[in-house]
Amino acid sequence: MSKSIPVTVFTGFLGAGKTTILLALLAQIPSEYNVVVLKNEFGDVKVDSQLLGNSTGTTSDQTDGEPVKAGNSIKVTEMLNGCLCCVLVGQMKNALLDIKEKFNPDRIIIETSGSAFPAPIAWQIRQLQPDGFTLDAIITVIDCVNFTGYEDTSYTAKMQAKYTDVILLNKHELISERQFDLVLDHVYELNEETPKIKCNGTQGVSPSLIFGIDTKLFQLASDGSTIPETTEMGGSTDWLKDRNHHANEVDLVQVMYPPPTDPSECGADQCNDEHHQHHHHQHQPHQNKLDTPALFTKESLETFLAPLPKDSFYRIKGTIRMKDDEGASTVVIINWAFGRYTLTPVPDNDKSVIYQITVMGVDLRGWVARLATGFGFSNTLDLLKESSVIKFTPAGK
Repeated sequence: MSKSIPVTVFTGFLGAGKTTILLALLAQIPSEYNVVVLKNEFGDVKVDSQLLGNSTGTTSDQTDGEPVKAGNSIKVTEMLNGCLCCVLVGQMKNALLDIKEKFNPDRIIIETSGSAFPAPIAWQIRQLQPDGFTLDAIITVIDCVNFTGYEDTSYTAKMQAKYTDVILLNKHELISERQFDLVLDHVYELNEETPKIKCNGTQGVSPSLIFGIDTKLFQLASDGSTIPETTEMGGSTDWLKDRNHHANEVDLVQVMYPPPTDPSECGADQCNDEHHQHHHHQHQPHQNKLDTPALFTKESLETFLAPLPKDSFYRIKGTIRMKDDEGASTVVIINWAFGRYTLTPVPDNDKSVIYQITVMGVDLRGWVARLATGFGFSNTLDLLKESSVIKFTPAGK
């Protein structure tokens, strides 16, 4: 009988610091212990997977669940544009089965998008128990700096704190003891019994602390036929039936320059911008009319980012071509969350790319034109939308 592969799920709201903690965790894993990381990127732009690949010495690529073999014990694969808990559940099953067949790892770590609801993911993994997978634990990362802000408005953030085996309290060192006590009060109101652990994202947590928990949550019916009305603990399973919860909370703005010449590359089959839907055939003609945006410097990027309100903008992440201190062109990954950001240099593999950016937040419709200007575009917003340089997808779509 083949071994059962433990699956650890990392969840947490946008910008909580999941990838940073995971990077530090992977650095502590012995080289003989084989791990596959399955990333779920929200939007069409892969960013965190590239950070994981660069930092761990592995390779990563968009594979729709196709694992990428690397030179050491850690592999990274990813699934783009959607939430593992709903639109991609079938793909998740295929991805896990493919990972098992190709690599037979000692463990699989799933890092969900910030909008993912952990309970349906856990239920799906439970259904795969006959196929050789065991849900080891759900780990929720909470951003202590911002939790008491978005926790009031985000249903998903509340559920991430409720349906979990361990809560990692990240960024606690950035707030006062009084503020931390307030965060704890909010967390305890949502989840009194789950262990809560302070952690510094860059230092991470010990694998021995979060591996081998063998979750007692989500002990649901496993025949795979229907979703039960209650868990074995007696709780409601309504959360399993809310297939579009993540889209109800987050607006999405994507900035791509040069724009994709193939409509499918910009997610046209899932495009929800009314104006954009009727112009897919015009991508290539409009590209010839586009002006090349001016490159950011560190100073101009800071000037652009500084006034963005944290109550509207949750995340800005992607690749940006900018000028370094000597004026030379360089490519960096920007990872902006609630007013704080990092810039990570990456190899310049495509000299034509200036922007591959995903912006996430709420009430962003009124910001689209200002974002276009801020990113250095001189063309009209209509032209930028028609050419798919700018794509706005409202919450609820």
